[in-house]
Amino acid sequence: MTKRLLIACLILFFCVTVNAQSIANKTIPGHPRILLLKGEEAGIKQNIANSPVWKKVHEDILAESDKIVALPPLQRILIGKRLLDKSRECLKRMFYLSYSWRMTHDVIYLKRAEAEMLNVSAFSDWNPSHFLDVAEMTMGVSIGYDWLYDDLSQTSRDIIKGAILNKGINQSLDTKYNSWLKVTHNWNQVCNTGMSYGALAIYEDQPVLAKQIVDRAIQSIQLPMGDYKPDGIYPEGYGYWGYGTSFNIMFISAVEKIFGSDFGLSDKEGFLKTAGFLENMTGPSGKCFNYSDSGDNADINPAMFWFAGKINDNSVLWFEKEYLKNDKSIVKDRLLPAIMIWGSGKDLNNIKSPKNLSWVGKGKNPIALLRTSWTNPNAIYVAMKGGSPSINHAHLDVGSFVMDAENVRWAMDFGRQEYESLESKGVDLWNMAQNSQRWQVDRYNNLSHNTLTFNNNYQLVKGYAPITASTDKPSFLSATMDLTELYKDNVTSSNRGIAIVDQKYVMVRDEIVTSEKETIVRWTMVTPADVKITGSNTAELSQKGKKLQLKVMSPSEVKLTTWSTNPTHDYDATNPGTIKVGFEIKIPAGTKCNLTVLLIPEDTIKTPVTKTPMLKDWVKQ
Repeated sequence: MTKRLLIACLILFFCVTVNAQSIANKTIPGHPRILLLKGEEAGIKQNIANSPVWKKVHEDILAESDKIVALPPLQRILIGKRLLDKSRECLKRMFYLSYSWRMTHDVIYLKRAEAEMLNVSAFSDWNPSHFLDVAEMTMGVSIGYDWLYDDLSQTSRDIIKGAILNKGINQSLDTKYNSWLKVTHNWNQVCNTGMSYGALAIYEDQPVLAKQIVDRAIQSIQLPMGDYKPDGIYPEGYGYWGYGTSFNIMFISAVEKIFGSDFGLSDKEGFLKTAGFLENMTGPSGKCFNYSDSGDNADINPAMFWFAGKINDNSVLWFEKEYLKNDKSIVKDRLLPAIMIWGSGKDLNNIKSPKNLSWVGKGKNPIALLRTSWTNPNAIYVAMKGGSPSINHAHLDVGSFVMDAENVRWAMDFGRQEYESLESKGVDLWNMAQNSQRWQVDRYNNLSHNTLTFNNNYQLVKGYAPITASTDKPSFLSATMDLTELYKDNVTSSNRGIAIVDQKYVMVRDEIVTSEKETIVRWTMVTPADVKITGSNTAELSQKGKKLQLKVMSPSEVKLTTWSTNPTHDYDATNPGTIKVGFEIKIPAGTKCNLTVLLIPEDTIKTPVTKTPMLKDWVKQ
């Protein structure tokens, strides 16, 4: 053992021995022990027999496993600095094959899983310099080792558990690789979970070390869990909720199954509320609110079934049930077999729609999510974010919004650009400083988001925008935010509100007070629609046979225009089929200025607009 490793072990031992939340005195069952104990397959089989939907999901997993059997073994080929795609594929293969073996005892799944575990165990390493790769590889191999343990040869067991220990767990003791223990984002959740699965898998061979690893995770994972408070918002957005939160649940579910306790983790402030956050993040168009580094595809999240059971509220599965019934792409989710465990006993044919039309939460990235209906596919949906660009994976998008109506998305967010496409061209992508090259990437700065830009400047990275008020009356669903800190170098104050008025149209209102200098403000909305300027203050947006009117109510003298979304730099992604629409105006020094823009679906364009109140009066509507 190296000196560095010895010191890490001593520190780890000290930390867990003084920890009251410890598994030290807990007993542990035999294999299989992770998530699904021996004999618990019977409950899943009963669920499959009782429900055509669960039968379909089960058959989808088996069919995908059949495809995996025919695939060539994984190779240790990095993409840039990452082995992550291979690690994720390993996790998927092992989870699917192991599930299929336990449910059918078809030896073809056992043999293919054993061969894959031996294959990746022979890799020179699992790429500890990018520790997510180690975490997911360890997790996948550990599930296979645990679930197939009784049917593996002793030789295979020795090789596989040696890889789990040396290529996985031991690497997490090296301070060169384990900075994730102290962070508050998804790396902490994923890496702690992966290492804990490894520890639980080889527990009988390394009992002292295994207890230390799991105890370490129980303490460390509370750091990112603190970011859900007070209302359940996941600061990194929809896509990384599906990563960090899902792995967090994989950890809690595993330790609770084995030890009969989650050591108070699910009681952390805001954590169970995050199911409501995620559910409300999807609009009637089927797209999510994809702020930060997230795509706009809304898809299956198995962890929602764990939440539904924990909070005893199946309405949070409103979208999930549709994915299971109709979405053939659910097999892309490498954690899908867990849904058969967490969904056991749930009747997907009797799930009622959520009750509330608005969901507003505070925290690191405050969010307002508003809609006119859960059941009408043509409902209006609008979502706006506050918060700060300083958060992990954030963009300069504070004050930005998305909007659905007539079952399509009108105001959109580009979301992330593939990391390797930027890293391979030398972009300093992960530097979050104000002058970082990160913000020059088109998709990352405020010029390409549905928010304001003053004097062509970027938002201030360290700024923060809180929610200042909200209303939940069906006739006036709204939220307001104070954006001043994002623009304080350019204006004295900047406040934005967004509302659905009379369930007929969306109002976006900005109230600005300039400083001692003249200010040029740009109001921008990115859209996938065709845009036709129909007047100085009106534009017609059209897509998929639907139309929407964009109308500027104030200031009275304004000239709408469009801007291209073509790449600015050679490293920027292309954005085909999109355009930016909006306007620029000059505001004299020391002046109050109000910008009010309406987004009116085609069937309500002729409705008279009677409400354009000041933001301070919105709570009275």
